Amino acid sequence: MFFPKVCEACNTVLEDNTLVICINCRHQLPVTNFHFDNSEAVKKIVYGRVKLENATALLHFSKKGIVQQLLHNLKYRGHKEIGGFLGKWLGRELSTVEAYQQIDVVVPVPLYKTKLRQRGYNQVEQFGKEIAQVLNAEYNDKVLIKTKNTKTKVFEGRLQRWNDDGAVFSLSENKSLNGKHILLVDDIITTGATVEACAIELLKIDNIKLSLATMAIAN
Repeated sequence: MFFPKVCEACNTVLEDNTLVICINCRHQLPVTNFHFDNSEAVKKIVYGRVKLENATALLHFSKKGIVQQLLHNLKYRGHKEIGGFLGKWLGRELSTVEAYQQIDVVVPVPLYKTKLRQRGYNQVEQFGKEIAQVLNAEYNDKVLIKTKNTKTKVFEGRLQRWNDDGAVFSLSENKSLNGKHILLVDDIITTGATVEACAIELLKIDNIKLSLATMAIAN
């Protein structure tokens, strides 16, 4: 009565049996349908830099849009349920696409240890776990480690992002992942610098295939 559940996008009180986002906002969410349309829009961001088998994003991100509100609530207001909601949604869709049905392991882009302690959680964790569960894949958040803290710079150019984020990830172990198809997951892809840095490390593992799934792609 005193603390009703509200929509994470518009703050209206949710109706019974409605979770996280109201029906009206869900219909307004700018879905990409990349994985259904065989779109290579996400792959093109890192084309020529790292090889991805498949790549998709669930939503389009635009500044001051509804998706920015969701990601802000997820990352900075402790509303972890948003990640789980989006992960279940995308996981169900990917489970119907042959290209994603052979995923063995889901790996999240990690946070630096001090940021993880401050925030208390990795905003990609529930997203990745839900996708892994739907795809009957392993969830492994130990394989990648972030070795340097960086600031969020969504709208900077790719070169500057690379200078800031390049070579800040390392592998903690890799033998158990030899020959696996890994799905790297993140909240948003902008310039591709973070994905590229993670991919370079993961592709050091013998005989792996690497795919990517994000909550959103920046317009």
